[in-house]
Amino acid sequence: MKAFRLDELEAERAAHDGAYLQFLRERNMSVGLYALNAGEHDPQKPHNQDEVYFVVSGRASITVGMETTQVARGSVVYVPAGVAHKFHHISEDLRVLVVFSPPEG
Repeated sequence: MKAFRLDELEAERAAHDGAYLQFLRERNMSVGLYALNAGEHDPQKPHNQDEVYFVVSGRASITVGMETTQVARGSVVYVPAGVAHKFHHISEDLRVLVVFSPPEG
């Protein structure tokens, strides 16, 4: 078993001065913590993997392809491989668990 605490993951991510921390990588998936602060720009480009976002905290909008929705704590969003997507109008610091399948690059 592998178990993780969000507060420890957030501290590790912050210590490495990066927006993304991959903390689990297995044969068929990887999982990471993605952080964007209020007002920040999301620099993502489309990925070659399917993704599932689970919003742990914060508020923002996300556009996936041509569709836009608001997200907040508890929101889950699926993004198919190759589809353009970005968080925007981030009104509260955003912390998101990201599951890639297959594992990210």
